[in-house]
Amino acid sequence: MPPGPLPPFNKPWLSCTDLVALLQQRGLVVRDPATAAAFLNHVSYYRFSGYCLAFELARHTFIPHTTFEHIKAAYEFDRVLRDLITEALEVIELDVRAAVACHFGQTHAAFGHTDPTKFYRLFDHQTWLDKLHDETKRSSELFVTHYRATYAGFPDMPIWIAVEVMSFGAISQMFKGMLRPDQKAIAHRYGRQPNDLASWLHHMVYVRNLCAHHARLWDRIWSIKPDLPAGKAWSPPLLHSNNRLFATLLILSSMLSKCPTMSAFTTSWHKRVEDLLANPPMLPNTAALMGLTIDWKTHPCWV
Repeated sequence: MPPGPLPPFNKPWLSCTDLVALLQQRGLVVRDPATAAAFLNHVSYYRFSGYCLAFELARHTFIPHTTFEHIKAAYEFDRVLRDLITEALEVIELDVRAAVACHFGQTHAAFGHTDPTKFYRLFDHQTWLDKLHDETKRSSELFVTHYRATYAGFPDMPIWIAVEVMSFGAISQMFKGMLRPDQKAIAHRYGRQPNDLASWLHHMVYVRNLCAHHARLWDRIWSIKPDLPAGKAWSPPLLHSNNRLFATLLILSSMLSKCPTMSAFTTSWHKRVEDLLANPPMLPNTAALMGLTIDWKTHPCWV
C-alpha cells in the first residue's frame, strides 16, 4: 500500500535554555546550563545536534557519561579540520585553474573553450557556456570590467581570463567534458588517469561546498565519493574505503605533492593535520568514523 499523507510540522519553538533541558532529559551531562545555552545561541541547536549523532547509542539516547563539553570539543575539532581542508582546496583549485588555462589556451587558442567541437560530443557545452557567461556578467572584478570596456565579444573572454571567473564546479565540468587528449595532458601534471582526476575534481567541489556551508566533515559518509586509482596504496589494508575523511585527505595530499612551488605550505599543512588528528573527539571509534588506518601517517600518499 502507498504511504499515507505526511503529517504537518507542529513542534513548538524552544528557547536555548529549553533545548539544554531537553538534551539533559536525553541523558547529556550539562555541568553549566547557562554556558551551554549561550553556545547554542551561537551555533544553533540544529547544527549542534549533528555533532550529537556520534555520541548516541540510539537517536536521542546518549552514551552514558557523555557531556556537553565532549560534543562542543567535537564541534571545535571539526571547525579546525574544515579550515585545514579549505586551505588545501584553495591551493589545489588555483593550480587546476592555471593548468586548464595554460593547456587549453596553448592548444586551442584564446577562445577554444567557446567551440563545442573542442569537447566531447555528449557534453552539454551550451549549458556550460551559458553559465560561464552568467558568471562573467555578474562579476565586478576590475579585469572583467576592463575587458568589457576594451574589447568586442563580451561576455566571451580568453580562456586564461575566463578561468578566473569560473566556479570550481565549472572547472570540474569543463575538465570532464574535454576531449581525451586534453584530459590526458592536464591529468599528467597530477600523475593521474583522466577518469580518476575527473572524479577527484567532482569530489573536491562537493567537499568545498560542504566547507563553504560550514557542514560537519569529521564523521560524515560522503555522498559524492571519489574514484580510487588502481594500486595497493588505494586498497585495503592501506585504505579501507572511499567514503570517509581519510580518502579525501590522501587525495588532497596527492594533489598538493604535484604543486612544487607550494612545498612549504604542504609540509606545514601535513603537520597541522597530524597535530589535529592526534586529539580527536572523545569516542572509542573515532578512527573508524574518519576512515583512518592504525598507521595512517605512514601511508605512501601521505608521507
